[in-house]
Amino acid sequence: MSTEPGMIDLFVIGGGVNGAGIARDAAGRGLSVVLCEKGDLAEGTSSRSGKLVHGGLRYLEYHEFRLVREALTEREILLKAAPHIIWPMRFVLPHSPEDRPAWLVRLGLFLYDHLGGRKKLPGTRTLDLHRDPEGAPLLDRYRRGFEYSDCWVDDARLVVLNAIGAAEKGADVLTRSPAISARRENGGWTILTGNALTGETRPFRARCIVNAAGPWVSDVIDRVAGSTSTRHVRLVKGSHIIVPKFWQGSNAYLVQNHDRRVIFINPYEGDMALVGTTDTPYDGEADDVEADESEIEYLIAAVNRYFKEKLRRKDVLHSFSGVRPLFDDGKGNPSAVTRDYVFDLDETGGAPLLNIFGGKITTFRELAERGLNRLKHIFPEMGGDWTGSAHLPGGDMPNADYESFAGSLSEVWPWMPRRLLHHYARLYGTRTKNIVGGASSLDGLGRHFGDGFYEAEVRYLVAHEWAQTPEDILFRRTKHYLHLGEAERAAFASWFDKARLAEAA
Repeated sequence: MSTEPGMIDLFVIGGGVNGAGIARDAAGRGLSVVLCEKGDLAEGTSSRSGKLVHGGLRYLEYHEFRLVREALTEREILLKAAPHIIWPMRFVLPHSPEDRPAWLVRLGLFLYDHLGGRKKLPGTRTLDLHRDPEGAPLLDRYRRGFEYSDCWVDDARLVVLNAIGAAEKGADVLTRSPAISARRENGGWTILTGNALTGETRPFRARCIVNAAGPWVSDVIDRVAGSTSTRHVRLVKGSHIIVPKFWQGSNAYLVQNHDRRVIFINPYEGDMALVGTTDTPYDGEADDVEADESEIEYLIAAVNRYFKEKLRRKDVLHSFSGVRPLFDDGKGNPSAVTRDYVFDLDETGGAPLLNIFGGKITTFRELAERGLNRLKHIFPEMGGDWTGSAHLPGGDMPNADYESFAGSLSEVWPWMPRRLLHHYARLYGTRTKNIVGGASSLDGLGRHFGDGFYEAEVRYLVAHEWAQTPEDILFRRTKHYLHLGEAERAAFASWFDKARLAEAA
């Protein structure tokens, strides 16, 4: 849509969920788009979340009613858009008499059920924890509980699917290509990116920049763009641990700790559990964040306060930590800092820079839509809103019914083990066929690296999802790292590096 030869419409900095969502939305409106990310897609905050699409029950306590309502509305939209990577989950909330009173919890759950126009998910119910099976793993001192609905999401895949959607609508997605500099010139932006692997630099001309760099938003404003803003982000560290699953059933648990923070204990990758999160101020480098021992012990203690089976430090299989770039609203308590987002549009010199502060995974689509609507006067020719009724890649299942879809795949490939079929269906949805191709047996999927990990999946991820390293595949595009032994991971990394070298030659 630009009139200057070689000039693109929108240059997006940041390959997390907000940047990828904006790139997809903008490309679908007819804008020419480039997205650059300094590392891998979702390498930062967007792959280190609690992996939930939820309204944020605890935000009601801070009177964030609008945020909760909008997030609950988005929960329904996203569940329909990507039923392969987003699915319903029931959460059991045991009531602790020392913490929030029961009437307050009931009121919060009533509002949670009704604020967002819930249609698909079942509502809240009260539990007798001494009688109902959900109470079996809990200490006997907890007699009453509540069960409510939210949704699980594969956060890293959510980002990748948005990037795929953007690319399929014409966007250019550049990973491991940090923005080195961006300068206002002649009513537009001159941007220079560098390839972190090859050292090659590329210049771009763009009408507008969107700064969706998350924890690095201020660095882009100050160092890259040489601009200023009166707004800031506050970095809050959230850590999680992965342990063996220690209860029966598919439900999750939400417990309150002594400090009134809530901790999620969710089924993860079949036989594991994901426990988190902490909420502590962070002033280090966002790239260096990791869970420390005090946080790990904090999470273990929170679980042990409620459950009969006690976790020990040696039960922790893995841990990870992320930095949340929350909009700094001046609140002292990190848990009270708003999870809402704020736009800051700087149109100096006729070269707009839209900075994004804050946000959460659940509201990424709405954030992208509203962000682009803020740019309507810059791009009057662009199309209207469209993502609210569109599937993400692979999510176009008949009636958005995952179980029926997975069953239909078993008829197409009866030779495929059920666990492997569900792995493909959960990550790739209707695009599973692009991995399996013409294979008629497991041998047709190529080299086997262990568990349900075959060469065909690797080649698909390299060809279609910007995977460039073993870590891109094992930790973000999939969670194979959790199911392979150390020797198997090392063998795959060696094979991958040799295969990539052979392809390059």
